[in-house]
Amino acid sequence: MRSVRRDDVPPPRSLADEAGAGRRELDAVRVHMAGEPENRKTFDFKAYKGDDVKAALERLFHGKCAYCESAYAVTAPVDVEHFRPKAAVEDAPGHPGYWWLAMAWDNLLPSCIDCNRRRKQVTPTHSASLSELQATSVASTGKKDAFPILPSGRRASAEGGDLTAEEALLLDPTRDEPRAHLRFHLDPVKPLGLVLPRETAGQTPALPAIGPAAAVAAAAAASGVSQRGAVSIQVYGLNRLGLVQERTRVLRHLEFLRHAIAEIDATIDDLGRSRAKVAKDAAARLGRLIERIVAEIVAMAEPDQPYSALVAEWIEAYRTELEA
Repeated sequence: MRSVRRDDVPPPRSLADEAGAGRRELDAVRVHMAGEPENRKTFDFKAYKGDDVKAALERLFHGKCAYCESAYAVTAPVDVEHFRPKAAVEDAPGHPGYWWLAMAWDNLLPSCIDCNRRRKQVTPTHSASLSELQATSVASTGKKDAFPILPSGRRASAEGGDLTAEEALLLDPTRDEPRAHLRFHLDPVKPLGLVLPRETAGQTPALPAIGPAAAVAAAAAASGVSQRGAVSIQVYGLNRLGLVQERTRVLRHLEFLRHAIAEIDATIDDLGRSRAKVAKDAAARLGRLIERIVAEIVAMAEPDQPYSALVAEWIEAYRTELEA
């Protein structure tokens, strides 16, 4: 997950215009929700599915899932996801859902099917080794209607409620800085694409607990790691096996390029000790090859690339190692 500036893309006209589909639907659902409780059937929300909405989200997130950064176009159509669920809230019986935000541009995110829909996923357990993928379990992940908040939060249940008072436990990449709550497990010897809740100083890195959001948040607090990071990993399924494997492939490629740079650099040093012109020419060519490799690494961290947050963190660690 990487931070995204929502104002980089104009809101779709169908939701932003006063006479657009979004405004008309909001007026209609207000009337619907004002009716007798026993007559309140599920409202048929449609405005968020507009083609211009999908196109705007596509541009904003470069065709990637807002949560896991996978490119969804090659596998399945995008799910237009409601950060605050529109019609019901898991673990909040009787809550009508955040219906007044169902057509709000700043509540919509593009999601892959596995991050958005509740499914059983093979997932590393909290006791798994951080250097080898050994212990796994089948966990039910995917956001669906989940929107957990801290016990100290006050959930908004009606239009005009104070959303900031909720103290949401899930991360929204357009509102939050994911790097403050999430980090990647970077091991040059045994690359493994796990995402971890960011720990406080002095804490031991660990995989988050698996289970209900409240239990995950409590375990994270006891372990001294980000509660929001731990809960987001669980709810979005950010450590499901397929994702871990794809991120591991990226890490292995980066480590190969790192070793290639080191070997070429050592060869340049050897050639530099020669006075022969051919050796100096070869060293210059190898230097240009290193520049091309570095450019490729940098390009992998561009916002339109899958798992760019992972690559950016790897680059930062590599630079720190070179400066040490």
